[in-house]
Amino acid sequence: MALVAHGQGAGDFASLRAEFELPESFPPEVLAEADAVAGDPGDLGHRRVDATELPLVTVDPPGAKDLDQAVSVLSRPRGGFRVRYAIADLAAFVPPGGAVDAEARGRGQTLYLPDGNVGLHPPRLAEGAASLLPGVVRPAVLWTIDTDSDGEPTSVDVRRAWVRSADRLDYDAVAAAQAAGRPHPAITGLPGLGRLRRELAVRRGAVEPQLPEQRIGACPGGWVLRSRPRHEVEDHNAEISLLTGMTAASIMLEAGVGVLRTLPEADDGAIDWLRRSARALGIAWAPEATVSELLAGLDPARPTSLALYAGTKRLLRGAGYTAFDGEVPGIATHAGIGGPYAHVTAPIRRLVDRFGTEVCLAVTHGRPVPEWVREALGTLPRLMGVSDTRAARVERACLDQVEAWVLSAHVGRTFEAVVLRSEPSWAEVFVRRPPVLTRCAGAGLREGARVRVRLTGVDVDERRVCFERA
Repeated sequence: MALVAHGQGAGDFASLRAEFELPESFPPEVLAEADAVAGDPGDLGHRRVDATELPLVTVDPPGAKDLDQAVSVLSRPRGGFRVRYAIADLAAFVPPGGAVDAEARGRGQTLYLPDGNVGLHPPRLAEGAASLLPGVVRPAVLWTIDTDSDGEPTSVDVRRAWVRSADRLDYDAVAAAQAAGRPHPAITGLPGLGRLRRELAVRRGAVEPQLPEQRIGACPGGWVLRSRPRHEVEDHNAEISLLTGMTAASIMLEAGVGVLRTLPEADDGAIDWLRRSARALGIAWAPEATVSELLAGLDPARPTSLALYAGTKRLLRGAGYTAFDGEVPGIATHAGIGGPYAHVTAPIRRLVDRFGTEVCLAVTHGRPVPEWVREALGTLPRLMGVSDTRAARVERACLDQVEAWVLSAHVGRTFEAVVLRSEPSWAEVFVRRPPVLTRCAGAGLREGARVRVRLTGVDVDERRVCFERA
């Protein structure tokens, strides 16, 4: 049975919003400009093709309104797949140098809090005129990517278009339809291409720790913490976004201009440390196997796997954004993905995507990159770095707050946990129910072991919970 946060103070994130100085609304001039452009999106000098007859659907978490992507994945008659990926055309609604543009640069990305989002763009655009809502015509940037029978891209076309999403789907609905043998006609090829792209990711050396995902859910009387299992369809859907982002990075690198999401390769010392950790956990690691191959073969349900996943995070440090114009950067790849990658698929929710998209549109059509884009490239890494840090801190604070609310009435109770990382006097543990990732006092805790831990204290105001080995 889930533990629920309720009672005095539970559900009020006002103090957290104040602590991080999160804006409560948009300035009047931003709202006025959004209202003005909502009904009259610009064409930016490009003729839009009419793609409203394409079978496209959105696939998002339940209740999402800021719909960035609509997708179609179909098998090709002679083998391979054709991906149609329509991305919300935010540039059509954001005049360069205008009020919406300036506000978005200051925010960087949408922040998701349990009691409401802090949007990158005004709701009139993010949840209305720019969102790829079903049954309405919307301006979009349409990517058409053909792949071979192995899932590797063979051609790409990027252009502005008018599109109309046929349906708004969520992961549960897509998974259920596929299990019943009745997938939506627009995405019959998604499982096949998704699996191929996952296999390619392993061969590229992509590193993806499959740690349990903590989710905050609303319930009568307060909030609940859940560890929601990830549908395979989520992985397949993510692969379409990754395919598009990797294709965008290739376009930018070939042209010598753009902005990449980068992560340096882990050094030999980090790999050696992970091998020692695997050995201590009793996990067999063949000398010739890569980190990616090892992770792909682990059972996420095993405690030893969770401990190794936690250790793998050491290999994924130093992510950032790298802008370039005229000279390809020294570090142009993302170690977690196993190749070059750029953000272009979520412009409603993330600032950098709008600029990356414009680079790809210009390059693929033989036009100069717009000057307003070139001028912004050098500032984007700093703006996104600040925004990423703020988003991570806000997300962690929300989880800490709900953990404290949920556990406040259970001091003294013992819980089952898995040791993820062990230090001389404490350990990082994952409490399974409710799902809590936290520190636990105690010596001699072995990584990968199942243990019982006792909740010794909760400070709701400081968003802190304290455990010790039971």
